[in-house]
Amino acid sequence: MATDLTAPRTVRPDVAPIQRRTLRLLFTTQIIGGVGVTIGIAVGALLAARIAGTAAAGLAQSAGVVGAALLAIPVTRIMARHGRRPGLVVAYAVGAVGGVLVVLAAATRWVPLLFLGMLLFGGGTAANLQARYTAVDLAEPARRGRQLSLIVWATTIGAVAAPNFAALADRVTTGWGLPPLAGPFAFSAVAFVLAGGALLGLLRPDPLLTARRLAAADAPPAADVPATVVAAEAPADGGPVGGGAAPAAAPVGVRPSRGAGMRAAWSVVRERPAARLGIAAVAVGHLVMVAVMSMTPVRLGESHADADVLRLVGIVLSLHIAGMYAFSPLVGWLTDRLGRRVVILGGVGLLLAACAVAGTAGHHTPRLSVGLVLLGLGWSGTMVAGSTLLSESVPAGVRPSVQGLSDLTMGLAGAGAAMVSGFVMQVAGYPVLALLAAVATVPLVALALRPVPTGAPDEEG
Repeated sequence: MATDLTAPRTVRPDVAPIQRRTLRLLFTTQIIGGVGVTIGIAVGALLAARIAGTAAAGLAQSAGVVGAALLAIPVTRIMARHGRRPGLVVAYAVGAVGGVLVVLAAATRWVPLLFLGMLLFGGGTAANLQARYTAVDLAEPARRGRQLSLIVWATTIGAVAAPNFAALADRVTTGWGLPPLAGPFAFSAVAFVLAGGALLGLLRPDPLLTARRLAAADAPPAADVPATVVAAEAPADGGPVGGGAAPAAAPVGVRPSRGAGMRAAWSVVRERPAARLGIAAVAVGHLVMVAVMSMTPVRLGESHADADVLRLVGIVLSLHIAGMYAFSPLVGWLTDRLGRRVVILGGVGLLLAACAVAGTAGHHTPRLSVGLVLLGLGWSGTMVAGSTLLSESVPAGVRPSVQGLSDLTMGLAGAGAAMVSGFVMQVAGYPVLALLAAVATVPLVALALRPVPTGAPDEEG
């Protein structure tokens, strides 16, 4: 029977099966993509340190984070015009190219090529991050936190095991003639190709375009979105920005100039306290996590021989990533049950505890591992609750651009942390780095505790 997209909101026989198929596919590709991203993270700092020195290790890590942040702009523009599927596929393809370039850089020991490869490698991270928003395009309001967290959790299966696969990948590819620490990036490139190929063939119908068609059928023109914002965004049917025929429910705009999507997103976020808090929670949580995590392999390298360090890095990062992802369904449930702000503040508390434990661990590896687990749990709280709050706080017409702005802000915050962390580590040491990361949470706490007008339309219920 043909799908009736003009049916009332309470009767949607087509949405539930589409959402289930979307979640199953995203769950699978997140596992594959998580393997690709995490193998690179596990050895990226070590590879950069051996090629260009300890200070450059933080710069190489920041290149990957910057790449993910900058790719959020073209990827979300593709999504705004054509839907989630092509945007995710492009991001994974760019990440695969980056993995290949890092392998070539390791073989030639050419530092500029290493940084270019790490920059493009961020495409895998960009795809994994955008997948969480894809999960809530068709989600019921009462289940947004749980369904977003389900996709975040899916990364656990691949990501927790990936650092331990790094040693195996390194041994196998060394036998093929690749230099030490290059093999994991070759495996990452293959994982990105597999994830992108699955999405290209199976993510149909596109959840974002479906959500737009349903919104256009159910609602009059969005009165709460300024005309300039609507003009800068894709029409509700997902067609070209400002081009072609728009449905009657969506005002027809003009084709925006380059960057109009980010300007439109900022104009919406600026007027909505909940959206500002959502972006801040994601960005600050990521900043603290990246700052401490990125230098942990180098910290372990200070007190362990080369024969042991890769194995220990794998164990410690596996525990850290388990903290990031394994409990995300519980975090999503708490987000829906207790509220977004409460979970954000709980995440900040865990981040502060993590900095205290890791910063005072010295060279005691078990205690350092506990700190990294707490760091992952804190990141999960700010990421899941912040992303959920942001997604539900803005109109559907500008949602992809606002989500892209959030990932851009998050990526730049993490990149700045990674860039500075190498120098702080070299000059002042790991404990000072953990202290500075803790101080960075102060603005987020102030924003989360700031009183908001009662009944504000964009606040959580």
